[in-house]
Amino acid sequence: MQATPRVAQALRLNLAHSFSTCARLQGASGLKINADRLWETLHETCKWGESHRYGEKTTETGMARLTLTDDDARVRRWLAAEVEKLGCTLSVDQMGNMFARQPGKLKSAKPMTAMGSHLDTQPRGGRYDGILGVMAALEVLRTMKDNGFSTNFDIGIVNWTNEEGARFPKSMCSSGVWAGAVPIQKAWNLQDIHNPDVKLRSELIRHGYLGELPCDATSGFRLGAHFELHIEQGPILTDSGRSIGIVQGAQGYRWLAFTIKGKDAHTGTTPLSARQDPLLAASRMIAASNDIATRHDALASTGILKVPSNASTNTIASEVTFTLDIRHPLDDVVQAVQKKCLEAFTRIAAQDGKGVTFDWTLETDSPAVRFDKGCIASVQEAADTLVGPNGSMPLTSGAGHDSVYTSKHCPTTMIFVPCKDGVSHHPTEYCSPEHCALGTQALLESVVHYDSFRLSQGTEV
Repeated sequence: MQATPRVAQALRLNLAHSFSTCARLQGASGLKINADRLWETLHETCKWGESHRYGEKTTETGMARLTLTDDDARVRRWLAAEVEKLGCTLSVDQMGNMFARQPGKLKSAKPMTAMGSHLDTQPRGGRYDGILGVMAALEVLRTMKDNGFSTNFDIGIVNWTNEEGARFPKSMCSSGVWAGAVPIQKAWNLQDIHNPDVKLRSELIRHGYLGELPCDATSGFRLGAHFELHIEQGPILTDSGRSIGIVQGAQGYRWLAFTIKGKDAHTGTTPLSARQDPLLAASRMIAASNDIATRHDALASTGILKVPSNASTNTIASEVTFTLDIRHPLDDVVQAVQKKCLEAFTRIAAQDGKGVTFDWTLETDSPAVRFDKGCIASVQEAADTLVGPNGSMPLTSGAGHDSVYTSKHCPTTMIFVPCKDGVSHHPTEYCSPEHCALGTQALLESVVHYDSFRLSQGTEV
């Protein structure tokens, strides 16, 4: 791909001093990724969805490339063209998941070793979350083609649909369908968060991504393993001075949705004792959830709070809805925080005036997972070769990823690289060119090492 003038300018400004350690990138495979090409490709594809400029450099914007928008469709078509240039076969399933498969030397019918992530972003997201994982996988395949290198088993890329769950509110949505954890009809019926007339299935149809292949881990596109490169989305690697996170698993989390019902009334004529104020109750509930999570060394967050569109300054709202996200590495703690929150919310509902009522639904339940020891060992081997034993560390993912669901059906792990100040889901999210390249080289070394491991284990792996 040829660089546009704006990308070429960014490369001249940013890359000159960033790859002084590139000589170290060549690992046990004997291959070396093209760091300049990786950086160029990553940022050139961000033209589809770039938004929220925060600096003068061409790459200093965030992203707003929500699932199955026109920009998402454009980058999907670009990816399809690129993998076909490499000789891959491309399959699309009923959730729009894209599977690019490159044949291995053995011409084996065994499922491919996959490098997967996602191309959709948050409404005010950055250029690296998910995107780096897909572009790194593409660079791995390009590097192999450049060097005439073939793995033993088939290898390939997965672009999972609607990982973020920002437009259609179900995170890791399509990998969840693939894993059998989310019914496909429920996923298809998800409504656009701003326009309930638009559903996920209708957008798949509009863009031509409602494939015929079943979205199913056993009857659809099967995977032999799943490796995902991702920015850490937290500060641990940066604070510890490490360059590679060897991900052991992911913490559990639950998403709950609450509806608080009261009664609309005039703010000037209704005394406090006579009010049924759902917004006041919701505010107390949200604050209480934070206190409860703190006591359990857990996390609790509200990302969406809605009042009726016809609310006014001098009227008490009749109904309020809000979300609650609870996380901890131990499922028992997640359950305990939920239990304590519900107890506290019941007390708060009766606390002010005449009280309010509330109901709730469990939108997502993602138990904590442990990743595959064989995959982890391959990443450890790659990290030791590239940065030495003091340059990496084991980590547990604080966020949910498609790898959480793939781990239920195939050996899986993740590779983390640092992001500046641990910032993610924000336009200023940033991963240096050097760390993008290092993570991509670690991905290449990991899948090559695991490919040899599969061969050593015989035809059953």
